[in-house]
Amino acid sequence: MNYVVLDLEWNQPDKNDAVNSELPFEIVEIGAILLNEDRQIIGEFTQIVKPAVYTEMNRVTGKLIQLHMTELKHGKPFTQTMEEFFEWCGDNYVFCTWGTQDLTELQRNMKYHNMPALALRPFPYLDVQKLFSIAYDKDRKIRRSLEYAVDFLKIEQDIPFHRAFSDAYYTAKVMASIQEVFVFENYSYDVFHVPKRREDEVNVLFHDYAKYISREFEDKTQAMQDREVISTRCYLCKKNLRKKIRWFAGNSKHFYSVSVCDKHGYMKGKIRLKKTENGGIYVVKTQKFISEDEVAEIAEKKEHIREMRREKRRAQSAEKQAKKQ
Repeated sequence: MNYVVLDLEWNQPDKNDAVNSELPFEIVEIGAILLNEDRQIIGEFTQIVKPAVYTEMNRVTGKLIQLHMTELKHGKPFTQTMEEFFEWCGDNYVFCTWGTQDLTELQRNMKYHNMPALALRPFPYLDVQKLFSIAYDKDRKIRRSLEYAVDFLKIEQDIPFHRAFSDAYYTAKVMASIQEVFVFENYSYDVFHVPKRREDEVNVLFHDYAKYISREFEDKTQAMQDREVISTRCYLCKKNLRKKIRWFAGNSKHFYSVSVCDKHGYMKGKIRLKKTENGGIYVVKTQKFISEDEVAEIAEKKEHIREMRREKRRAQSAEKQAKKQ
C-alpha cells in the first residue's frame, strides 16, 4: 500500500464579500507526494486550479501563499485536475494530511462540481499532525505546526513553506522521520459523509482505545436516547458494563461516563456531538481504560459542574425575587 500525502490551498472571499454557502473555500492549488510502503518518495504531483467561484484573491490568503489571480487564471479546471490527480494516485493507497480539514474541503469541492464521492461513509486516513503528537508529545492533545515538526526533527528546509506542494513535501518528510511504527496504526476518519444506516456506522479498535462513529440523528435528544450511542461495552471482552459514573454533560457537546469491567478495570467513555452538513447530529464516542486517579478526576469534574449549575439556578432565582420586589 502507498501513501498519498496531500496538501491543498484554497481561496475565500474577503470579509465584506458574498460567500457561496455551498463552497465557502475554493481549492486553488493541490500538491501531493507519493510514498511507498517504506515511506520513500516515488512520485510528485502539483497543479494550480483555475477558480470557478471566487474571481478575486482573498488579501490575507494571497499574502500567505504568494499566489495571485493572474496565475490562477492560467490553471486547469478543478474537474480536470482531480481526474488527473486520481489517475496519478493509483489504486492502493491511503491519504495522509497535516491536520483534519483538507479531505473535508476536497470532498466539498468535488460535491460542488458534481464529481463522484470519494466514499459514501467515513473513511480512514492518516493525520500526520496527530501522529507527530503521539510520537513526540506526552500530551497527545497538543497539535504542533508543520514548521515546528520540521525544526524538531531537524529536516532540511530546502523549499519555502505555505504552498501546497511544499507543505505536502514537508509532511512526507515528517512521516519518513517518525521511527515508532505503532504510530501509523492510529488512523483518523473523515466524516464529510456521515453513515446513513446503522450497518454503516464505524466501530474501530486502536492500540489503547476504541472509537465509534454513529449514523445521523435529527437532534441531540434523539442521539442521546440511542442504545448504541450510550452503551458502555468493554471493547476487549465485549461485555456490557455497569456504570460507576453515569453519562453527564461536560458542556452542550461533550458527555462523559465511567464504567467498570471486572477483568480490565475502569473504562472512560466520551461522547462528542457533531453537526452534519444538513443540520443533523452524529456522535463520535471514544472509550479507553483509565486509572483510579483519573476516575477521581472525572467524579470531581462532575461534582464541579453540578455545583456550577446550582449556583446558576440560585442566581437566577435571586434575580427573579429582586424583580418582584
